[in-house]
Amino acid sequence: MRVETIAVVGSGLMGRGIACAAAAGGYQTILHDVSPEALDRARQQVRADLDEGRARGKLTAGDADAAYERLHLEPDLERAAARAGFVIEAVPEQIELKLQVFARLDQACGDGVVLASNTSSLSVTEIAAATRRPQRVVGMHFFNPVPKMKLVEIVRGLETGEETLRLTEEVARRMGKETTPARTEWTTTT
Repeated sequence: MRVETIAVVGSGLMGRGIACAAAAGGYQTILHDVSPEALDRARQQVRADLDEGRARGKLTAGDADAAYERLHLEPDLERAAARAGFVIEAVPEQIELKLQVFARLDQACGDGVVLASNTSSLSVTEIAAATRRPQRVVGMHFFNPVPKMKLVEIVRGLETGEETLRLTEEVARRMGKETTPARTEWTTTT
């Protein structure tokens, strides 16, 4: 499976940075947020980040403009997810919110779509349990500021499949990132 379109769910600091990196990596990028004002702020910040990349010699003017043209704003989660080949969630670190978002994404996305969470502290296994595709759920932890930081930590849940890990690494590399695996989640019994 080759990913051409990435949906980023949440347009806050991390989400808009991830969207910027995805668009700069050549992906058609759909940025979703429930707030039209947040989407407008995110669009402006992505433009500023691309312009800064151009000023630092990381992007040509043409590359920055092309990346900006690949960014699409979408206030409807289901429409954003339905068009995506890969989804990266970047909503606030609240487990109930993430579980709700992943349940909705699971319904809206095609069966082969990987659902990645940018969580830095919550269980990928628990998040995956909100879906019918735990083998296609992975942690993809970016570091702030995303447009400048090269590292992406890939977090495997208990049921994350090898193909999911491979595809996640490929997506990260195309975004100009270096990946490092995180410890596989595990549980203990008492």
